[in-house]
Amino acid sequence: MQSLPKKLLSIICAGFLALLILAIGQGIWGALLLSNLKSNPAVPWAVPVMAVVLYLMWQYLAGKGWPRSTSQARQRLLRANRVSHATLAWAMAAGLLAIVALAGIWIVLFQLARTSPNALADFSHYPLLTAILAILMASLVSPITEEAGLRGYCQVILEGELSGPVAVLISSFLFMIAHVTHGLFWTKLLVYFLVGLVFGTIAYLSQSTLPAIPIHIIGDLTFFLLVWPYDAGRRLAWEGKADRWFWIHVAQAVVFAVLAIAAFFQLKRVAPESGAQPRAES
Repeated sequence: MQSLPKKLLSIICAGFLALLILAIGQGIWGALLLSNLKSNPAVPWAVPVMAVVLYLMWQYLAGKGWPRSTSQARQRLLRANRVSHATLAWAMAAGLLAIVALAGIWIVLFQLARTSPNALADFSHYPLLTAILAILMASLVSPITEEAGLRGYCQVILEGELSGPVAVLISSFLFMIAHVTHGLFWTKLLVYFLVGLVFGTIAYLSQSTLPAIPIHIIGDLTFFLLVWPYDAGRRLAWEGKADRWFWIHVAQAVVFAVLAIAAFFQLKRVAPESGAQPRAES
């Protein structure tokens, strides 16, 4: 059993690795998109370039490339393991139900506490194709880098030092911290923490980062297109604006949260035993 200082050092290293992976991937995408929009917005060249960058990043994190001495460690930390059809099905069910519940929670919280809307990129002055492809790529960059960095490298290290639930809590806290750029509002931070719990639990139960990636992509697109654009128009319920839609969203949050929890129990039943190491993707 490792001493407390060594455990703390492992936790710090895990958090540093996660944030480094996020910073590199999302920083490169931000720089490419900005350069594209400034130089030639009619040709969305940043999208295919970023697709290549994401592929190369994933391959390296999965163990490819130099140095070969760290190849097995990188493969283990990424945790891109194949899962059974039943595990994938219940992971998708739990994740998608949770996304619907979290969308409801976000909307309800926006009407319970004064919160500043997220700043969204304005693509109205750019060609439609460029706007669509940029939004789609943004919905790939965050899920891939965050699942690799937080639920892969970070959480795998934490699970080796702490219990699985504690590892999920810490990675969820780091996920929340990574989104403080959206504003220091407890309403937003609570939802981001809950999102981290959803994806972290899926990774822990399935022992793979792969099932959460499509769920994360769908979640990002849901919030980009259906939730965040309407936040500025939401009115506080306690100022007499609690209309029927407020209560519909309350019901949405409660009902889908219950369904998601039930699906997580099913995922736990069909998934490999926590701590097992399924065969990784080659």
